[in-house]
Formats: sequence, structure tokens, C-alpha cells
Amino acid sequence: MDKQLLNRREFNGLCVALGSSLSFVGAAIPPARAGTPTIKFHDGTIVPMLGQGSANLGQGRRPEAAEEEALRTGLSLGMTLIDTAEMYGNGRSEELIGRVITGQRDRVFLVSKVSPNHVAGNGIARACEASLARLGTDHLDLYLLHWPTQDAELSSIVAGFEDLRAGGKIRAWGVSNFKVSHMEDLFRVPHGDRCATNQVLYNLANRGIELDLLPWCERNGMPVMAYSPLGGAGANLLRDPTLARIAVAHSGSAAAVALAWTIRNGNVIAIPESGSAEHVKENAVALALALTPDELRSLDAAHPPNR
Repeated sequence: MDKQLLNRREFNGLCVALGSSLSFVGAAIPPARAGTPTIKFHDGTIVPMLGQGSANLGQGRRPEAAEEEALRTGLSLGMTLIDTAEMYGNGRSEELIGRVITGQRDRVFLVSKVSPNHVAGNGIARACEASLARLGTDHLDLYLLHWPTQDAELSSIVAGFEDLRAGGKIRAWGVSNFKVSHMEDLFRVPHGDRCATNQVLYNLANRGIELDLLPWCERNGMPVMAYSPLGGAGANLLRDPTLARIAVAHSGSAAAVALAWTIRNGNVIAIPESGSAEHVKENAVALALALTPDELRSLDAAHPPNR
């Protein structure tokens, strides 16, 4: 088993052979059940540790009806945080999500991001209005600066976010892809410490933030939001034999184990993307999957923290 690399389809077949269907495991999670692992932002807002990403949705890779079904499935299983951005498919991701949340906006914690080339002048306000129109809502729960930028002073960006918050267009704001040095610069400007989160790359195969950024955010009471928690496009993480072995022990999938690992310390929100309702059900198992100390040590040995 350790020497064989399994993809999702192969792994599902193995579990069926063992008498443990992943679709049954996923369906066993009650919709938005009480007890779902959550994280609290510094303003008191509580969100699930496991949400949904959308970087490649709405761009023709799969039928849009299937992608919409996947997102709705995630919502029904308690993955009520949905992340998007204006740059994802030039707004097509936001438009797709807008259709999904119609009639259930109050159940969704909605996150979008402004591109760094849209922050000069009153660009943040204009970009926000465009995102709100595509999403079919009057407010965002969280609005992030997608990347650090040299085109505008951090103080003016924070002021722009604060104006949107005061006007009810956003409930909170944050950043994405910021290093520790960027975060320290941000905290030096007026109201910079109101930043709710930093969304960064983090998964079992990409643990660099554990060296500095993750401890910094923990010291400052700031949750981290992890994108590509399953490795990202083209990654082989889900074919890892250690993940597969642990997944069999939990009657889950390699994806569920990888996500449970990502949210293990209680200060990380994972936002896996999936355009398949079946895969979303697999992912949702992570909400109830607790890794043992021995399993964590095995994953550390397979993917050392200093990589």
C-alpha cells in the first residue's frame, strides 16, 4: 500500500471494496450541524474552519450546473464560507457564486478580493461595487487585498477598506499573500491592526508559513486562511501513500486527511476548491476527522516542516 499512489477514483474503489463508501461518509454529516469546528475573528465573527474556494470555477472547465451543485452541496454540509475574487475568470467566478447564493445569502460568509492594480484613487470602492453587482448582494462579509502592491500606500488602502466598512459595503477586510514584513508594515499604519486575516498558500507539502508567518498571526490573534490546501493544480499531494494509509484508517479520503491536517491547530481556515459534489462530500469529512498524534508524526516524517 505504501508504495502505490492512489488518485481519488482509485481510492474510492478501494474504500468500496473495504465496505466503506465515501459518498455515505459524506452524507453522514448533517447539514450545517451544531459542533462544526469554527474560528472566531477578532471582531467576534465566527466562521467554519472549512470553507470553499473558487479560483477555477465558472471558466468552462466543467459544466456550470455541476459547479453550482458542488457549492450548494458544500453549503448544506456546513462549509458556508465561500471565497472568490474579481480576477477569477474576470468576474465569472463571482457571477456563478451569485447564482448559488440567491435565496440563501444569509447562510453564507462571502469573501472576495480586490486586485492590486485597482487600489489607486477610489479604485477599491469601484471594484467593490462591481463585485457586489456580479455576486448579487449588497455587502461582502470579508474583502481582501489580493496581493501586496507598490502602487499605493498601505495607509490609503486601509482607509479605503475602512470607508467601505463604515458604509456597510463590507463587514471586515484583510489581505492575501502577505509576508511577515508586509504584515508588520500594515500594522504600523492607522487602523492596520483591524486586518481580519491573511490568505496564503498552505498545505502539507507547502509548510513555509510555519517558520514565521503562522506564529506571527497567532501572536496577533489573527486566523490564517489557507488556499490550495489540497496542493493546488497539478500537485501530487493527494496521491501521497501516507495520506492514503491514514485515510483508510478513518474510512475517509486522502483529501479529508489533508484538510484535517491543515486545520489541526485551530487557527487556520482551509478553502479547498471543487467543482464536483462527490469531492465536496469527501472534503466535508474533514470537519469530523481528528488525527492521532502518531498519524501527525507520520505526516511530519513524510512531509518535514522545514520543506
